[in-house]
Amino acid sequence: MGRVWNFSAGPAALPQPVLEQAQRELLDWNGSGVSVMEQSHRGKRFIAMAEQAEADLRELLEVPDDYAVLFLQGGATQHFAQIPMNLAGPDDSADYILSGHWSEKAASEAMPYVRVNVAASSKADGYLHLPPRRGWALDPRATYVHYTPNETIHGVEFHDVPDVGEVPLVADMSSNILSGPLDVRRFGLIYAGAQKNIGPSGLVLMIVRRDLLARPGRPMARIFRYAEHAAAGSMLNTPNTFGWYLAGLTFQWLKGQGGLAAVGKRNRAKAALLYGAIDGSDGFYRNPVEPASRSRMNVPFTLRDGTLDAAFLAESEAAGLLALKGHKALGGMRASLYNAVPPEAVEALVAFMHDFARRHG
Repeated sequence: MGRVWNFSAGPAALPQPVLEQAQRELLDWNGSGVSVMEQSHRGKRFIAMAEQAEADLRELLEVPDDYAVLFLQGGATQHFAQIPMNLAGPDDSADYILSGHWSEKAASEAMPYVRVNVAASSKADGYLHLPPRRGWALDPRATYVHYTPNETIHGVEFHDVPDVGEVPLVADMSSNILSGPLDVRRFGLIYAGAQKNIGPSGLVLMIVRRDLLARPGRPMARIFRYAEHAAAGSMLNTPNTFGWYLAGLTFQWLKGQGGLAAVGKRNRAKAALLYGAIDGSDGFYRNPVEPASRSRMNVPFTLRDGTLDAAFLAESEAAGLLALKGHKALGGMRASLYNAVPPEAVEALVAFMHDFARRHG
């Protein structure tokens, strides 16, 4: 089988030009005669690549100098616990906004390390909309406010950065980072698992205001302390060298696409096309999320007749449309429209959906 249109929620599609460049360089990277995975992370070639990757990311997001950029290991779930370890003391509290599965899990994993105040939640309504900002019960003494701008499973997204006053805003942007322009100064800390819009799994990107690195936190091993990683240039231990390299190629690809303004415009158009097909299907397909809260990145939908789910999945895969099965918690279907999913893929999906509805409606 050749390349297919990949709608996986993560690990997700990577830009084909990035994969092709990595393929060309796999055996002989940068004239070294070996793969980037075989390089010393302290060698001149790798350090130059790492510095260029950070510079390209800073250019894309206009990251100010008073923010550190870290390329860490693990996944976002690890940092659900590690963030309160670094930003809060044993007697501190933090506000959490629950808008779906991942923000709920972030709050749960933080509980051993900080007093969690659920300042707002839409769980009672099945996470079909965002908690209205006017109802948030924020504590001005909180050590930080945590939220998840895009919920991969439930398909809701904050389209504006919430104002939380002077308390540092912490954001798990695993599934929507680099999907459009962003004012980094609105945040104290941004973190993202790489496997959706950055690169392969096993790498975590973090952008953190430097003054927060000076917080005492609590006694812990050096490997868990973000300040130590920042001081060591993300090389306190051997980093995920291949993931860092692929992230750097992705940043270059994004610049070649015209930057995040152009990418954001394309992402909005992709999402509008798919939501239009769902809403215009006379009920054959349905997206349950409140329209104002809908995600551009992750689009869950159901069929009016659930007995057709298996046929939809089998026929779509045969048509070269991969990974449309919904998360087990919700069932149905889900199409993830990350940066590397081109408009042609969404057009192919919409055409298939129209045809399937015509034949089975």
